[in-house]
Amino acid sequence: MKTTLELSLELLIAHAQTCQRCPLHRSRTHLVFGEGNPHADLMFIGEAPGETEDQTGRPFVGKAGQLLTQILAAVGISREEVYITNVVKCRPPGNRVPTKGEMDACWDWLAAQIALVNPLLIVTLGNTPTQKLLGTAEGITQLRGRFFTWKGKIEVFPMFHPSYLLRNPSKKKGSPKYLTWLDIKAVKERLSLLRSRNRKS
Repeated sequence: MKTTLELSLELLIAHAQTCQRCPLHRSRTHLVFGEGNPHADLMFIGEAPGETEDQTGRPFVGKAGQLLTQILAAVGISREEVYITNVVKCRPPGNRVPTKGEMDACWDWLAAQIALVNPLLIVTLGNTPTQKLLGTAEGITQLRGRFFTWKGKIEVFPMFHPSYLLRNPSKKKGSPKYLTWLDIKAVKERLSLLRSRNRKS
């Protein structure tokens, strides 16, 4: 039997399927709402669906998504235990960056997802979700690897987007891939600490 949370997410998805708040709905093949554990302590938020995601209706299943799965596995986190979504739920033409209007139009869906899943920690992948959640113009290079708090409640940790790592494959010390390895280890450690605190409270 499905939980109330699972039913709530399904209802939210059903409403989102009919969304016409911005022009992106006209060119989408599938809405890419999000997937994963509805009770996840860890949520990942990317920018927008790409071509493979638009074709399948699933987030992070292309090359960047496969790399994200590998990054998680490197510290013993399975994709099934996290929740993954994007700032916008429809693919922007040519995989361009979503406009402010498109992100604003989609914000209610993302805010509802965060409220329902209620994770302990959100990892933002790349500039777009990081700047949207933190309300900053600073870039991911300056913000990655640091912990922030969203609405005084949920911790936020920016990391490089996997697609950026694919464009910068070097694993040398100081490279994006090397820094991402440090970052995902920090995520695993912080998650353990947050879970411990949450049990005590």
